[in-house]
Amino acid sequence: MGFNFTPHNDDLLFVPLGGANEIGMNLNLYRYKGKWLMIDLGIGFADNHLPGVDIVVPNIDAITPYKQDIVGLVITHAHEDHVGAVPYLWPELGCPIYTTAFTAAVLKAKLVEEGITAKVPIHEVKAGQSYDIGPFTLEMVPITHSIPEMHAVAVKTDKGTVMHTGDWKLDAAPMVGGTTDEATLKRYGDEGVLAMVCDSTNVFVEGESGSEKDVRASLTDMIRECRERVIVTTFSSNIARLESVIYAAQAAGREVVLAGRSIWRMVGAAQEAGYLQDARPFLTDTQGMELPRHKAAFIATGCQGESRAALSKIARGEHPMIRLSPGDTVIFSSRNIPGNELEIAFVHNRLVAQGVEVINDYNGFTHVSGHPARMELERMYQLVRPHIAVPVHGEARHIHEHANFAKALQVPLAIEPSNGVVINLTAEKPGIIGSVESGYLAMDGTSLIDSNSTVIRQRRKLRDDGACMVSLVLDKKGGLAATPRITGPGCLDEEEDRDFIASLAEGIGEMIEARGKRTKAPTELVHNHLRKAIRDELGKKPVITVHIHHL
Repeated sequence: MGFNFTPHNDDLLFVPLGGANEIGMNLNLYRYKGKWLMIDLGIGFADNHLPGVDIVVPNIDAITPYKQDIVGLVITHAHEDHVGAVPYLWPELGCPIYTTAFTAAVLKAKLVEEGITAKVPIHEVKAGQSYDIGPFTLEMVPITHSIPEMHAVAVKTDKGTVMHTGDWKLDAAPMVGGTTDEATLKRYGDEGVLAMVCDSTNVFVEGESGSEKDVRASLTDMIRECRERVIVTTFSSNIARLESVIYAAQAAGREVVLAGRSIWRMVGAAQEAGYLQDARPFLTDTQGMELPRHKAAFIATGCQGESRAALSKIARGEHPMIRLSPGDTVIFSSRNIPGNELEIAFVHNRLVAQGVEVINDYNGFTHVSGHPARMELERMYQLVRPHIAVPVHGEARHIHEHANFAKALQVPLAIEPSNGVVINLTAEKPGIIGSVESGYLAMDGTSLIDSNSTVIRQRRKLRDDGACMVSLVLDKKGGLAATPRITGPGCLDEEEDRDFIASLAEGIGEMIEARGKRTKAPTELVHNHLRKAIRDELGKKPVITVHIHHL
């Protein structure tokens, strides 16, 4: 879907390509004077609509034709849903990247795995520093989140200032990183803010999100009470939580064992940037399994039930080193991202079936959110006082509720975006003025494919209805030289459906012999016959493949 941007060269435009239909996969574009500024480029988790796929990234076809006009990509922080797509999509963009030291360290480690580090120009910037990128003047404003060096971005133009919050919360004791710089936010509010593009994740949550200090104390008590092996799973990039788990484990006299490549990578980046300096040396999973059961605390990837993550492999009994026994404990120190409930429940159930005690935020105090609840949102609007509220980082229901909440807080105008809309933020005529192409790309193994590609659609059909394959051997006259061979993986059982399969083969044989000089090719005849017979008998519509061999 095209949109002519040329008549709007003097307007300040906002175009989200990710994060305005879902929580995660953030990609935000600002356009002014013919130039583009990108903020964040993250991944999202795939749901069961995309079988065989763990992550998705935004479709960037709308911006690649203008890549020569992209003046920079600003990364607000090092969480995967804000930085994780860079290794996959940056080669299509080729723009310079701006971020702070810790996020740069995390990003460089990710790029090393993809072999493109030397090609990517990463510029490190500091909090409070103003810097010009094309027609935009930016300032990174320190703000609290569950990871070090989270920054809101003040985007200043001749048309006005936009406060792009990214992910944030208000926490007087965040344990890692500083508190939110409310003085700078208020200064911008006093000077006048045209629009605020703001986090909607917890808009339905009353009160406040809670303090990391409190969850650290709870985890300390929890791990101290465990008598056998303990595994804690959380987001690898939640450095505040990793430090809390490390502190709690060491307070309980346990050594910390890291399980999962992304945790090792994130811990290395954190230590390189000066964080986690008080922790004792971390152990590998092999070393951890050699310790007495009550002397090890494992930190494992897989809090969202990702099939390839360490905890999922442990739950399935497929991890090369780690095994659990009855009496062991697994602590989920995270929230469930919408869409991942089934995968998380699968892991939970497999653990319980092994006699493992599972603790999560339903039966224990294991987590506080890194996103603002309603009282914190109210405080942010009191500080910034924007003319326009633009909720992002949420599903449609979050964004709609956030818009209503902003209007209740006396914000003059609230605009509800979805991925792909073009929003004019110019004060004289704000609103949605069009749309561009958007969507998802699925990371299928090592390849990116369209989430609605034939491969994915057929994979869904195979999952839901199975397949039916028939092989025919025809003689030189076009008659059958052998009995048709029919198999139906996921659709037909060779034993239970033996009679039905025989009747299908018989029907195909009669049809081939009787077709004479009909115009339809045998392939189409057989396909149509199988489709109708299986639909009538089983109520299924499998993927049907016909192979014909000529003597």
